[in-house]
This record gives sequence, C-alpha cells and structure tokens, in this order.
Amino acid sequence: MKFEKYRSIFGDEELAERLRRIRHVALDMDGTIYMGKSLFDCTKPFLASLREMGITYSFLTNNPSRSIDDYLRKLAALGIEAAAEEMYTTSLAAIDYIRNRYPSARRLFLLGTPSMISEFEKAGFESTSDDPDDVPDAVVAAFDMTLGYDRLCRAAWWVSQGLPYIATNPDRVCPTDQRVVLVDCGSICKCIEHATGRCPDITLGKPDPNMLTGIERRYGLQPDRIAMVGDRIYTDIEMAHNAGAMGVLVLSGETTLDVADAAPRQPEIIADNIGVLGELLRKAHGRE
Repeated sequence: MKFEKYRSIFGDEELAERLRRIRHVALDMDGTIYMGKSLFDCTKPFLASLREMGITYSFLTNNPSRSIDDYLRKLAALGIEAAAEEMYTTSLAAIDYIRNRYPSARRLFLLGTPSMISEFEKAGFESTSDDPDDVPDAVVAAFDMTLGYDRLCRAAWWVSQGLPYIATNPDRVCPTDQRVVLVDCGSICKCIEHATGRCPDITLGKPDPNMLTGIERRYGLQPDRIAMVGDRIYTDIEMAHNAGAMGVLVLSGETTLDVADAAPRQPEIIADNIGVLGELLRKAHGRE
C-alpha cells in the first residue's frame, strides 16, 4: 500500500467516523512526543489542537522508577506544562489494580526505587520492612535501580509463601545510551521465578491492557473513544489491540515502516508523527 504521511486499515469515510469518536489520546513519551532530551516540533501544536477540540490526553510510560512529580519536572524542562492527572505510569496502574483486585490490601512489600515507593505511600499504602514478622498483604516488583540483595531475598520469601504478587512491567532491560545493561523488572522477576518457581500473578505495563482500562475508568470512556499513540508495535499497539482502543503507530521513534508491515496485527493508523494525527483529527472534527 502506498504510504504518504499516513495510511489506515480503514477507508476515508470509516476513518473519519472512527476519529470523530475519539475523546482521549493516550500518548507514549520517548519516540512519540520527544526523543531523548529533544521535544518534537509538532508536539506543542498537537497538544494545543487536542485542547481546542475538547479531547483530553495523558502521558503513559512503562517505567515506574520515577514519581509523577519527577516526570512532570522532566516534561516542564522540555516546555510541556502538564498536570498530575495527565500522567499514567505503571506505578499508578499497579495502585489501581490492587485497589480493584485486593481492596483490603494496605501493606505492601515493594521492590522499587524510593520515588516509586513514595507514589504508593501517597496513595495510602504502607511499605513493609525486610523483616519476616512484618507480613505484607501483597508483593510488588518493579524496575528497582536501588535493589539490595537482602530485599530481593525477602521478596522471594514472600512470593514463596503464596502472597499476591504483582509486577509493574515486563521489560527485561531499560533502554540506555550508556555502556551498561540496566536490568529491568522482567529480569528481576525472572530471578525470583528461578528461586521460587513462581511467576507474577499479573504483569502490568504495555502491552497489558490494564493501563488503558485504568484510563477508561478515570475518564469514564469506552475503549473506542481512546486512541493509543506510540512508536512501538509490540508494546503500544499491542496494548491498544488488547484493550479494544484505536492503535496509532508513529514512525518518529523505534519502529520502521518495514517492521510495521511485518506485524501480525496492524495498527488502525500509521503516521509519520503525531502532527499528522493532529491533522486527521482536526479534519474529522470539522476544524479545517
């Protein structure tokens, strides 16, 4: 199929109809709204256009190691003023999941950075200590750059005792431009699995649909009212498929058009960047 700025699995009329339904845009961050420390030129106009059309938006990340405040400071440094309610991390996905699945749980054994632990404490949870008598209600494993051996062993102990066990994200490594491998949550959970024979009860983060279902609950929306926009087929677009949302792949980050063509499940839209999606939304909503 010919590609010029964008293409869709839908014909023009059906694409316009589906875009008219969109009331919220969930945005991946790195590779979608910025690259590293550089904001894409189209990002600010795109966000302004969404606000003009009355379409809400949120920023999603699989990385739970930073708090919401940390991410807001990063966005502010790039020139984007965002509110806390516009951020959705896998920490928040885990908090929402525990509240819904284990409403009586209050005490958690958390493998995570101090910033992540602060998010759980802000939400009303208590972080238990490395003590066999300080029994938690559940175990949460995350990307923990401060991980110590004693806490890893304690987490394995509680997992071996059959407590609810939640992983924040499936990533094996965290991307970096440094000469080091950043061991991420998926690899930490593999260590615990090898020691205990047990995998997490659930692994949140893309491509698991829970991040988008959390947004559905937060905004009171049906899946077809949400567009998930990102630069990765196997996380962002797979999550959109899994949640029943519209998947929009942008070619401004990791995925090339050749890789996209080979994907077993195609995005509803492939676009050069979010600016092109903005043009499509404005046209569908009669703003051009």
